[in-house]
Amino acid sequence: MNNRLLINYSPGSTPIHKLNGATKVFGFLIITVYIIMTFDVRVMLPMLILCSIGIVSMKPNWKPILLILSFLFVMAGVVGSLMIILIRPTSGYTHTGGETILIQWTNHFFISKELIWYVSAMFFKRICSLSTAILFILAITPSELAAGFNKLGMPYKICTVISLAFRTIPDIARDYIDIKNSLMMRGVELDSRKASLGKRLKQTVFILSPLIMTSFGRIGTIANAMDLRGFSKHKQRTWYSERDPTAADWVARAIILLVAAFCVYYIVYIRIMNPPPFSYWTPWGYWNG
Repeated sequence: MNNRLLINYSPGSTPIHKLNGATKVFGFLIITVYIIMTFDVRVMLPMLILCSIGIVSMKPNWKPILLILSFLFVMAGVVGSLMIILIRPTSGYTHTGGETILIQWTNHFFISKELIWYVSAMFFKRICSLSTAILFILAITPSELAAGFNKLGMPYKICTVISLAFRTIPDIARDYIDIKNSLMMRGVELDSRKASLGKRLKQTVFILSPLIMTSFGRIGTIANAMDLRGFSKHKQRTWYSERDPTAADWVARAIILLVAAFCVYYIVYIRIMNPPPFSYWTPWGYWNG
């Protein structure tokens, strides 16, 4: 279950895994700002390369990662691009400042060089965002996530809720499989190819009711156990996975601070004080930022 859901519940042995929770959370927040602040492929490319190297260095289970990337490619790369081309083919001109028509059917349906660049840059941005999220999920455990947010100032009660939410995902998935197998033993067609897709979707609803009831029962058990152990009695708490920063943490934090300084410079100078005429850079020179 751990490998299928990409969520680690025990620390790994790679250098990225050995960083403490605060460093990982701080880095993820800064990288997220870095990706959000720009549509410039030149700025996003170095971060995509670094995130890809980080993912490969952790030697993950590639099957769920490739499945997610395939889904993103179909939904964002194919379906999303087709919707933009059909609904707003002038998006290329709006965001790049030029329009070189390659194929034209009517005045409202055409494909331009700038439109292709626009949808490609949007897809590239989504890939960068996804690679950042995958790197963060692979690198951190729920306990490290809670400890990291708490170190950055988030109340520990909220951090504990976040940690418990991630920790109950495998239990909910396991209950779903158990309930599904139980219904199939009673003759309910859920996986059989003999049943139509609509019928299988309709019968899948029968799983939700017992799954919700089981989840609420588990929530009550966890809440009672936390009350018996005096949860929220004190203003602060310690964390099982909390570790003191090592030399690697200080080096990583220094790099993250440099990235944060670049983000401040880019947002203040490039986006506010000296904004370019168009939001998307193009290799043929319409973007003057």
